This record gives sequence, C-alpha cells and structure tokens, in this order.
Amino acid sequence: MIGRIIGALVGSEIGRREGNNGVKGAILGSLAVGGIRRLGPLGLLLGGGYAAKKAYDRHKANKAARDLNA
Repeated sequence: MIGRIIGALVGSEIGRREGNNGVKGAILGSLAVGGIRRLGPLGLLLGGGYAAKKAYDRHKANKAARDLNA
C-alpha cells in the first residue's frame, strides 16, 4: 500500500513537470509502482525521496515568491 501511495506521488510530480497532464502522470505513476516493488525497500526510499525533494523545492519556491511580493 505504501508503494502505491509513493507511486501516486511520483506520478503526480512527473505530471506537474510535464505540463499538468493527469493521464500521463497516472500512467507513469503506475509504472513507478512496478519499479518500486521490484527494487523493494530501496525503491520505496528512492521514490519517497524523489517526491519529498520535489515537494520541498516547490515549497521553497513558493516561499521565495511570497517574500518577493511582500
């Protein structure tokens, strides 16, 4: 179950990067689930790390934009 959640997060991040195409992100997320399962715990770590880094970068960019506008 955790692998599916991380796969969905990875798919949504890839979808954002590629232009907010939900279908493409869902397909790539489902492929990511297969890769995560094959790699086992290392796959969970890599997939979770990728999604966390993208979320952190987005948060940092939003914070910088707010500071610029204030």
